[in-house]
Amino acid sequence: MPDQASRGQGRHSPTLTSVAALSRVRPQNCPGGAVSKRIVLSFLAVTAACSSSDSNALPSFVVRGSVVSTVYDGGSDDLLTGGLGAAGLGQTTPVSSTPPPPGFMDPANPTAAELRKRAIYVNYRALVDPTFNGGYATLYGPNVAVDGGITVSSGMIPGEEWMAYDDDGTGRVNVTMMVQVPDSFDPNNPCIVTGASSGSRGVYGAIATAGEWGLKHGCAVAYTDKGSGMGVDDLQNNTVNRMDGPRDDAADAGTTSNFTANLSDADRAAFNTANAYRFAVKHAHSQQNPEVDWGKYTLHAIEFAYYVLNQKYGTAPADAGPNVERGRKYHAGQILTIAASVSNGGGSSLAAVEQDSQHWISGVVVGEPEVQMHGASVYAGTTMNTGPFSPTTTLITSRCAGLKAKGLLTATTQQAQSDEALQKLHEAGYEADSDLLHATHFGTYATPAVALTYANAYARASVKDNLCDYSFGAVDSQTTGALVPVSSTAVNANGLAQIFGNGNGVPPTGPIEIINNKAPNGPHRDQVSVSASTMATDSNIDGAACLRGLWTGTVDGSGAALTGTLLAQSNALKSGVQQVLRAGRVHGIPTILVQGRSDALVPINHASRAYYGANKVAEGANSPVVYYEVTNAQHFDTFIGLIAGYQTRFIPLHRYVLQALDFMYAHLKPPSGTSAPAIPPSQVVRTTPRSSTNSVVSKSQNVPDIPATPAAADQITFSSGTLNIPE
Repeated sequence: MPDQASRGQGRHSPTLTSVAALSRVRPQNCPGGAVSKRIVLSFLAVTAACSSSDSNALPSFVVRGSVVSTVYDGGSDDLLTGGLGAAGLGQTTPVSSTPPPPGFMDPANPTAAELRKRAIYVNYRALVDPTFNGGYATLYGPNVAVDGGITVSSGMIPGEEWMAYDDDGTGRVNVTMMVQVPDSFDPNNPCIVTGASSGSRGVYGAIATAGEWGLKHGCAVAYTDKGSGMGVDDLQNNTVNRMDGPRDDAADAGTTSNFTANLSDADRAAFNTANAYRFAVKHAHSQQNPEVDWGKYTLHAIEFAYYVLNQKYGTAPADAGPNVERGRKYHAGQILTIAASVSNGGGSSLAAVEQDSQHWISGVVVGEPEVQMHGASVYAGTTMNTGPFSPTTTLITSRCAGLKAKGLLTATTQQAQSDEALQKLHEAGYEADSDLLHATHFGTYATPAVALTYANAYARASVKDNLCDYSFGAVDSQTTGALVPVSSTAVNANGLAQIFGNGNGVPPTGPIEIINNKAPNGPHRDQVSVSASTMATDSNIDGAACLRGLWTGTVDGSGAALTGTLLAQSNALKSGVQQVLRAGRVHGIPTILVQGRSDALVPINHASRAYYGANKVAEGANSPVVYYEVTNAQHFDTFIGLIAGYQTRFIPLHRYVLQALDFMYAHLKPPSGTSAPAIPPSQVVRTTPRSSTNSVVSKSQNVPDIPATPAAADQITFSSGTLNIPE
């Protein structure tokens, strides 16, 4: 197995340094004389007591020996685009073709550098609309300057990238952290932006959102995968991902594995005998309910960024060399730090500011935050969203009939059943503005996938539990969907090798599909499987009803209480949800929430509205939270350029997350000699979708600036315990 240094060099000619080589200058009052300038961190741990309190010691949660830094020149490779430039990530002109994904010299054995480049490409395009007409290269993108000017630049950003594991000493947590420091970083005017990954994505998951904004503004960006990133354990073949992406034998990887299922050799052998060809995936199967600690992991990423910046800019003797542990230039709270991200990453930022006892965070900007509040669980909503919303008439009919058979619907005709299912979603808190989105969210399996992953995570279920008779595996094809060994086709085998670059952490992803273990004809891909109770192809109504039952505590729609194993799993799941509830208290730190009214994945009533209201109750007149609710905006900007019908109905929410970041930065760091501008107050932001797929989204016609003083009819207010949102 090649080491980090040999893998890092060659493809992009970086300068790579392992922090295992760092040393500290020995204070003169310590015994033993001079020490080598290249010593292992285990020795540093022994001698730490001899150092000054201002010594830039590696934080205790950082795994010693895991830290690697790489310098990118901004030409052959860079921090933001992976060397692809603006034209390599999206359409930079109306007639540009879609740029192809970067390839692999050997698809079965991709290098870490190749996987990094692919991960940047995939994650960037997954978080924003990468089409020119949708706003790429005009409203946002590497070539768009911080003042909004459109340039012909490739937008590549040179700088240094540090990666490390965040762990509790067991080697089983291994959260991946990354800090990018652009060459434009000004050590005398420092800033940090956090980039906790959205969804269950790997550490590059926020590259297009918080990452791009921060790097363009000369800030260090502190990323974390939150403990729910790209860890895939192929149980049959005993292989896992390493921190930088390539796969390895689990025994050889040991505690350097991103994730290895918590199974003994005997347990794994028994599981493989009973459930061949399955995978364990980190967010679902770590048994740690990582969401509990998303705030902590975000704060750790900030602290790691401080370490990196002190290592780069802290004091040291002139002849000490670059690898000497330096004195600290920056102490907690001395760097302007904006906790920023979207979706789960946004929820992580809110959790972080609630827990920030050391005052690392200066301000918070989050888009469409997935955040669990008392009485408004997002999990409850995703399990409700199992209704008859699919592009195919056959599946609609079968799903309606299945819901009726389970006692979850009472209507007798398909149309009436569809209407009843939609009404139940409204009663669960979904706005009518999101009605049109349920079909594509179910058709792409976004909602069922999230429900299954979170059910496992909240219940701290083991892969061997096969929660609700689901599992993860590879299939022979999307249409027939029979479970097969991942090695049975080159497409599947290569897909697993490349999962770090292509995956999103929530199956179905790459070659990994959701499997219905109880399909009468054997384990099959969930979407095309037959349900045992109905003998119909209804996307596994049995499994969906089971997931719902874990929340309600009842069997299907009968009202009968769960018993035995299902009751224990239900209790564990509910306990897990209780552990991730947030308080809505940001301790006076200025905070901006931005969310689309049409969000069908994280409904506004369960997320931003609930958090905003909770904060007003908790902090009253001193509340520093501002909320922008954007009309005609939904959760997945990338769908706008991908799915027919979105272009003329929805606008890019990302445009307003960027403007909110601009507001926060100006508020926290006004130009010299000027007073800090106020952040525009809470309001509904009115937008207009494009008139046709051929038109280009523009500020003047579609996405106007958020006004500093909103019209009275657009103001969001809170009084007498009531949140008032204009229609």
